[in-house]
Amino acid sequence: MGNIKMKTAKQMERHLKGMANHYRIEILLLIAKSRAITLEEIIEVIGANAKTLGEHTRRLYQAGLVNKKYRGKFVEHTLSPYGKRFVDFLKSFQRI
Repeated sequence: MGNIKMKTAKQMERHLKGMANHYRIEILLLIAKSRAITLEEIIEVIGANAKTLGEHTRRLYQAGLVNKKYRGKFVEHTLSPYGKRFVDFLKSFQRI
């Protein structure tokens, strides 16, 4: 096995704070069900205020859990590799 790069406590904090909100957890789980999803689709499914969900999606992006890809006037959101790991954790935690 190659070199395993260990994250510092500060780096882990960034990711954990990034998902530390019920809307952000919902968004992560929703993105995991989709190949790519726009903010408009996230708003439609979750049904909360557009500005609120836009801010939470932005924070997930800043935390490195979500990727953005611009397609015309829409922005598609996908999980980053870290986001996928956190979704796996959330799903296993849900079943406890």
